[in-house]
Amino acid sequence: MNLFLSLLIILSCRFDSGFGKSASEDPNVTFDTIIKSIQIDPGFSYYQNRSPESIAEELKLNGFRVVHYFVTNENKVDGELVQALKDCGVEVWLMTLGNGTYSTANYPKGWESWKMEFTNGQNGTGGYTFLSPFNEEFVSWKKRKLVGLMTTYPFDGIELAEAYLPSWNGMSRGHYGDVGPNAQEAFYAIYGVEMPDFTDADDPRYYKNIPKVYEKWMTFRVNGVNHFLNEIFNGPNGIRESRSDAKIATWSLAIDAGDHPVKKLREDQGLDVPAMIELVQPDLHYIQTHWPDWIKSEEQLPADYIKAYEPFIKEIKNIQPDLPVGIQADIGSNANMVKSQEWIQDFIHFSEKEGYDVMTAYEYHLGGYIYDEAPRLMKTDRIGSDRIGLSFQKRIHVETTIKSDNFYFLDNNKKRIYPTINKINIDGNRVELKSRDFPEVPFYVIIQKLRDTPEFWLYGKTSANNVENIKCYIE
Repeated sequence: MNLFLSLLIILSCRFDSGFGKSASEDPNVTFDTIIKSIQIDPGFSYYQNRSPESIAEELKLNGFRVVHYFVTNENKVDGELVQALKDCGVEVWLMTLGNGTYSTANYPKGWESWKMEFTNGQNGTGGYTFLSPFNEEFVSWKKRKLVGLMTTYPFDGIELAEAYLPSWNGMSRGHYGDVGPNAQEAFYAIYGVEMPDFTDADDPRYYKNIPKVYEKWMTFRVNGVNHFLNEIFNGPNGIRESRSDAKIATWSLAIDAGDHPVKKLREDQGLDVPAMIELVQPDLHYIQTHWPDWIKSEEQLPADYIKAYEPFIKEIKNIQPDLPVGIQADIGSNANMVKSQEWIQDFIHFSEKEGYDVMTAYEYHLGGYIYDEAPRLMKTDRIGSDRIGLSFQKRIHVETTIKSDNFYFLDNNKKRIYPTINKINIDGNRVELKSRDFPEVPFYVIIQKLRDTPEFWLYGKTSANNVENIKCYIE
């Protein structure tokens, strides 16, 4: 029997009940009032054709202290962006998916045997491929890839979101897994019985007809999820052994769904968060808003919806009261559920009120503020005698900004002065003006015309937000 199955057998005996010691014993892991963090996916066009420094500055100017860099392809990480975030004082975490991938490019030969299988015989939608936590080769490969990223780039922490099994109401939707050969073989090796049947109610092995075996199956799924995470984080040559300075976060789901949502998530998706925390001993745990909640519009989902998540944070605080807990929202994955800045601010307020230590959201440039807010000047710099820098809270349009007649200048007596603008550089949210005629004494810059960049937004080229007569003081 291989090591993978041996550990699953140990877990099957160990985690039927009972929990352990505090998960956060590192005195350097501290959180004060709620921390404002954000998820980013640099693959979106909003982040393209601009410097890493401008992206990092924009996020910092918007008040984010922590960034979750969402790695959707282990072969594509922008190390310069990671460094730029750190250089401007933002903590940056490697965030990736646990139960699958959007790209199998450069996967090893034979990787197809790693796939999950669902009750409807399919695997994945929208280009996403689900992979089985019961396949030892996949687990080992994933560990090596993530250790490689963590030892190559200076990430402050690492987290695997969506390591759980599919899916909510999966039985009725035909999207219940993993029921393929990987799970079948592992279950038989541990319990000596065949996996239950989940599609034929007339089969003697239909899961509802064999409740004792089905109970073992649910425990098996929980242990599979938790062992997968533990092997990557704490296993030989894993993250903690290779990057002992890095923080680790675990993730789970929450949903507003009746009287027993915690129990149902354990049954449907293999989530037993107290058991996960006891085994992995993370520095932080995130509760992720489940899709039946986040797909709702702003009118359907009030910002205090997380009041219904009390059972999920309570089960953590009951056993690990000192473990920091984060909450995640989705602010714009679908066009109909983009969340406004007002909603987001209320969400942050309610998150702190409900006892969370940190909040985050998917994804920065999908929030309603990108669509609704006009550019605002956030920062000015006199870079040298002949250059000044202007930084905005969002990306601005190049062609409408580089016209020199969009800018004029006033001295302290508000009289107009006429320096010749030799060059205008636009870099994301940044404007740099160069002139040999700038006064040595402080003066004012008036920006007459400016607009943002709907061409880089996810949901179509809606009307740009324009501003007139921004006034700033250059010392």
